[in-house]
Amino acid sequence: MRTYYAYHHAEPSPGCFIIRFYHSGGEIRGYIRQIGEPGQKDEIFPGEEMQPEDAFRMADNKNRGDRKRPIFIALSEGVQWNPAWGRLI
Repeated sequence: MRTYYAYHHAEPSPGCFIIRFYHSGGEIRGYIRQIGEPGQKDEIFPGEEMQPEDAFRMADNKNRGDRKRPIFIALSEGVQWNPAWGRLI
């Protein structure tokens, strides 16, 4: 089971990914943001809405290599965490 970190409990460091989930048309959608280095803008992937499973997969794929970082989760108002997605701490 994958572990994710609640965005409001910690401040992610540069290079970390944040998946933001929100309601859109009666469904939960998400997008991914990567925290930029100091003085640089954050990067948003992609510019379209994703199903939760697609957002997790994309964040995991981008978060590979020697410097693997925690993935943070931000839930917009009214979005509840689904335990089937993993563990949120």
